[in-house]
Amino acid sequence: MLDQAMKDQLKAYLGNLREPIELVASLGEGAKSDETRALLETIDDLSDKVSTAFDGDDDRRPSFVVRRASDHSRQVRFAGLPMGHEFTSLVLALLWAGGHPPKIDQALIEQARALEGDYAFEMYFSLSCHNCPDVVQALTLLAMENPRISATLIEGGTFQDEIEARGVMAVPATFLNGESFYNGKMGLEEVLAKLDTSAGAKAAEAQSAKAPFEVLIVGGGPGGVAAAIYTARKGIRTGIAAERFGGQLNDTLGIENLPGTEYTEGPKLTESLGRQIAALEAIDLMNLAKAQKLVPAGEPGGLHELHLENGAVLKARSLILSTGARWRTLGVPGEDEYRNKGVAYCPHCDGPLFKGKRVAVIGGGNSGVEAAIDLANIVGHVTVVEFDTALRADKVLQDKLESLANVDVLVNAQTTSIEGDGNRVSGTSYKDRASGEERKFALEGVFVQIGLVPNTEWLENSDLELSPHGEIVIDSQGKTNLPGIFAAGDCTTVPYKQIVVAMGAGSKAALSAFDYLIRNNEAVPVAA
Repeated sequence: MLDQAMKDQLKAYLGNLREPIELVASLGEGAKSDETRALLETIDDLSDKVSTAFDGDDDRRPSFVVRRASDHSRQVRFAGLPMGHEFTSLVLALLWAGGHPPKIDQALIEQARALEGDYAFEMYFSLSCHNCPDVVQALTLLAMENPRISATLIEGGTFQDEIEARGVMAVPATFLNGESFYNGKMGLEEVLAKLDTSAGAKAAEAQSAKAPFEVLIVGGGPGGVAAAIYTARKGIRTGIAAERFGGQLNDTLGIENLPGTEYTEGPKLTESLGRQIAALEAIDLMNLAKAQKLVPAGEPGGLHELHLENGAVLKARSLILSTGARWRTLGVPGEDEYRNKGVAYCPHCDGPLFKGKRVAVIGGGNSGVEAAIDLANIVGHVTVVEFDTALRADKVLQDKLESLANVDVLVNAQTTSIEGDGNRVSGTSYKDRASGEERKFALEGVFVQIGLVPNTEWLENSDLELSPHGEIVIDSQGKTNLPGIFAAGDCTTVPYKQIVVAMGAGSKAALSAFDYLIRNNEAVPVAA
């Protein structure tokens, strides 16, 4: 199961164990249980601080507990094999159970330890889901740090009957004390914010008490991070207010068009950007800070106000808005009702949950056709539904799509509704735009891939000029119509929504903000 290189690497990691750990497995018959036994025996052989038993009595088989030998309350259970994207999560569970300190902000660890109440988490993941590890690792850490918290992490492909019985149609899916807790990606900070009801008020008080920033960047994606790096290197006190650090990068799988980097993945690039931000003392990063309202300064050189959803008010002499964009929704009946019940937006994450089933991909651009190609290797049948009279994807993608026997394409078709039985999707309807005829077909899943919409609704009453599509109107220097306010990235009228374009635009907006501050005699260097 593990090649020699992986064994050598795992052995090196296990050398960091400070205390003995125990692996206790509950196994049944079949290949999955055999593979689980082989994996645990391999881990056992790699360290004298690991002991393994196969006498567990848990109903989920195969499953196994990772726990500290001296304190069985420090444990987490994996149901199914945590391989693929989750192998790193398994390694971290082993290390944390063995007393190796996590590389997490100590304040978050103390917050986790201080939680009162009993929390039993169950979380479903897929091995191809790049959003799942964050949730798996957050819940693992909570279970290891707080004895009143338990976490069972379940590989959905192994327990298909269970996820169907619970109506899980998208991962990551997290349940708390038997009830749905959250569907989607969450880091430790976000989980704690949902559990600790006083956290928001505390954060708002601390944020409002901050001195005015020279530059405040709204958004933590590639555009916002690039802007922060440039302003910090100018010695300017810089703040970043990010609803979710990394933005869309967190949901991006393969990146092959970033100059100087042959291949990376969004979460990895986000981690790299985070390390770069952390190394710059001039930057104050405020994560989970969702913008609610902008109050522009009354005159050049004055202070702009950014009101956050948690009630905090941040002030700054200049602003760079880089709030990015999100997946565009269809806006048809049934879409909201069946979100995460058959309606999905990430084929990489949720595709394995539709193994052998019939699905539709709405959208015939590059993202839609790429999704259809990926899904065709997993599901029973894919129907691509395109509004235009022809697919808009690159020819090489269309050629690949045409070679797949289990894919159909509908063009000139307007999706009009998504139907279901109240619990999950059962079909979709569309209008033939040539004939006007309404048609429908049965399926179990709908993957929406129709582009992006800018995250600018909060600016609609701010006097900031927006395009008819809701994008922030900027000039060639990243300036908006309001003095001292600049913008960059996918939330703007820049014609190409690409990572490298956002990074360049963020850098340019930062230089423009620096020029503005100098001309208004307000720049105050804070670093040598």
